Amino acid sequence: MSVDHQMELDRRFAWFEAKLPERPARMVNWLRQPSSRPVRIPLALMLTVGGLLSFLPVFGLWMTPLGLLLFAQDVPVLRPPLIRSLAWVERQWTGWQRTP
Repeated sequence: MSVDHQMELDRRFAWFEAKLPERPARMVNWLRQPSSRPVRIPLALMLTVGGLLSFLPVFGLWMTPLGLLLFAQDVPVLRPPLIRSLAWVERQWTGWQRTP
């Protein structure tokens, strides 16, 4: 079951990376590599906490989902709900692209 979730998460990340400009896409790709785990976990923690502090002017709510996505690379329990969330975002995105 976990392998299927990892494959689906990889597919969703690939879709997301395709929407990003080249440099941020390369950074996301690098962060997803197993060798980047020592950087990925502290970054995910900082993004998640920063998103929770979104009432402060420096932080934003956008940081929480990004931190959770990075955590999902290492915490299998987070994968199914994040896959469902990413599927919803992808459906919304394609719907927005279709409307004139």
